Amino acid sequence: MSTTTRVPETGGETPVLRLDQVRKSYGGNEVLKGISFDIKPHETVALLGPSGSGKSTLMKCINLLERVNDGQIWLGDTDITDPRVNRDQCRSRIGVVFQQFNLFPHMNVLKNVTLGAIKVHGVPKDQARERALELLDRIGMKQKAGAYPDQLSGGQQQRVAIVRSLMTDPELLLLDEITSALDPMLVGEVLEMVSELTDKGTTILMATHEMSFAHHAADRIVLLLNGVIAENGTPREVMDESENPKTKEFFSHFRGL
Repeated sequence: MSTTTRVPETGGETPVLRLDQVRKSYGGNEVLKGISFDIKPHETVALLGPSGSGKSTLMKCINLLERVNDGQIWLGDTDITDPRVNRDQCRSRIGVVFQQFNLFPHMNVLKNVTLGAIKVHGVPKDQARERALELLDRIGMKQKAGAYPDQLSGGQQQRVAIVRSLMTDPELLLLDEITSALDPMLVGEVLEMVSELTDKGTTILMATHEMSFAHHAADRIVLLLNGVIAENGTPREVMDESENPKTKEFFSHFRGL
């Protein structure tokens, strides 16, 4: 694994995220088999693929929850796979939202949202509170600032988790199957919030099974099949026009895209 700290030449603006031949194995099982793609500033990329294709593993590698076996991951001009980097500092530049909301049940919404910004990032309490209330107001939940997680619906909890991830204006937002744990009736309100973020130019990598949403909201689709990239293109190119038999077979399971 390289220990360089110079960003690769891209011929243009520096990507927010760049993966170069990323490999990850668990024992003899190679889950990621040389993954390479870039995400440009303000781009929304949907990471698609069947269960077991490597999506969640890739997200964990990007967030440094897992170490890659080979290859490099660049966040801006930083090689975050360099063993010398400050991993916590790198993570602070990435916002992450998982399937489970992971809200602290003994804290109200405002404290859940501000805790990381205050304790980890050193944001003054008054500044964190002001930012949190501004974000909560933007999603129509300012009136829920004093409520506790068990007083919220699943969709509301997930929206709070997204707000928490935005508190420090991350360079990249990772959304890992954020609707999977929700009742179908609640999925729409969370996806609506993600649509608003894409419209505002937030740079997003989202792993999702919501095919219609990916088709509508993503700038680009990266399709993983068996640990390799089968497709990398616009939603129309990948989901509508691809002649790859494996791609067509995968999307044949989803109707009304």
